[in-house]
Amino acid sequence: MMCLVREYHLPYEFPEPVLEEVAKIREKIELKDIPNRVDLRDKLIFTIDGKDAKDLDDAVCVERLENGNYKLGVHIADVSHYVKEGSNLDKEAYLRGTSIYMLDRVIPMLPQKLSNGICSLNEGEDRFTLSVEMEITPSGEVIDSYVFKAVIQITKRMSYTNVTKILENSDNEIVREYEPYIDEFKKMEELAIILQNRRKQMGSLDLNIPESKITLDENGKAVAVAQYELSFANSIIEQFMLTANETIAEKFYWLEAPFIYRVHEVPSLEKVNELNKFLFGFGYRIKGNKENLHPKEFSKILEDIKEKPEERVISTLLLRTLKVAKYESQNKGHFGIASKFYCHFTSPIRRYPDLWIHRMISNYLEAGYHVKEEWKEEYKKLAEAVAEQSSEREKIAVKVERDSVDLKKAEYMQDKIGNVYEGIISSVTNFGIFVELENTVEGLIRFENLGENEYFIYDDEHKHLIGEKTNKIYKLGDKIKIQVIEANKETRKIAFVKVTDDNETL
Repeated sequence: MMCLVREYHLPYEFPEPVLEEVAKIREKIELKDIPNRVDLRDKLIFTIDGKDAKDLDDAVCVERLENGNYKLGVHIADVSHYVKEGSNLDKEAYLRGTSIYMLDRVIPMLPQKLSNGICSLNEGEDRFTLSVEMEITPSGEVIDSYVFKAVIQITKRMSYTNVTKILENSDNEIVREYEPYIDEFKKMEELAIILQNRRKQMGSLDLNIPESKITLDENGKAVAVAQYELSFANSIIEQFMLTANETIAEKFYWLEAPFIYRVHEVPSLEKVNELNKFLFGFGYRIKGNKENLHPKEFSKILEDIKEKPEERVISTLLLRTLKVAKYESQNKGHFGIASKFYCHFTSPIRRYPDLWIHRMISNYLEAGYHVKEEWKEEYKKLAEAVAEQSSEREKIAVKVERDSVDLKKAEYMQDKIGNVYEGIISSVTNFGIFVELENTVEGLIRFENLGENEYFIYDDEHKHLIGEKTNKIYKLGDKIKIQVIEANKETRKIAFVKVTDDNETL
């Protein structure tokens, strides 16, 4: 892990001037600032996160209104109250751009005193937030919103696991423990289903590609690798955060504010045509042209392939066809979630664009939405630089996080050499095939480990290999039996060999 830190020149420690600034920040909120905020400390407000999460930057509250609508409150840690623009702390956060999660450690954007302390929405503690309340119809349309600064106190810190047990009524002890709040979670479930259905109608892409869950022992060694099981409690928070991000982005777009948007552009027609060549073999096709390519075309295919053998491979190829999301100062919409307006507002503890957006919103709130044009022009230019820096830092974070996962997967497989498993072909290349096992571990079978004295022809258009002598075809999604022959955590590589029908390796 430290090799990765050095390889990517990650800022592992905070400079002394930053720590000196942090030391001056109080561990409790300052009472003098409370009168300037909406006091919501008597409201039932919950955090719902993974059980091991320490930096809790979002909390939620749902109410049913007399007119039949819902009021959704999304309360985000007011990090900008503590991280002042131009401070050493701010400059360091800008350089880091994002927190990096490496399984056995986190390289945080902000020092722990902030990320796990005064900024984290910890149960029973008074905390400052930047909040948005939205009125939402039973069809899922946001018809009104109100952005404001607040002081809150988390009623209960909940985990995805326990909320799921409550909603499914699958654990009597947990249900009894949280009995006073069951109706709150039921309301959240109702609204999340409404929002999810509306999003589906709009064409939002639901890519069913499992993530890895890696379990480490007390020494940091990987002892288990499995698919990460998502519950509906995860979806509740996902739907609420998506809605808040869209609402904030649209509101400040129409104000022509200096802003940073989360942009996901329409995929190139060349990539879509390439995908269609593969989809043709399964009887599917994405319709559209350069001027009119809608996410509904993608989501329709994702709906058609649900629980079919080809679901995994087509989902993966659809993902590879899409462009990479990034930060920009100009709004260009978000193709993947079928949204005209989108930003990152909900994670200012771990993402710099969210923190920067909070500052812009705070300026508008303090000025009663009457900001000076000179100020707007100055910060619009600054937004371009912040968006570019944040996108670059995000790319590095994604690489580091993937490499750390690959490293731990290779470590886990080191004592599995010789074991035989069944997997599916996840990628076909001109030097071999990648096979993914049920637990998400992926390894390479090189040509020489596929067939004895066989020459393979690579068909890029149809993404498969053909044996010259045997005409044996290997294509995406095919099941294949393999034996593990190498696992190297230094190179983060895993190698397999194909197992023949009589269970002997070639």
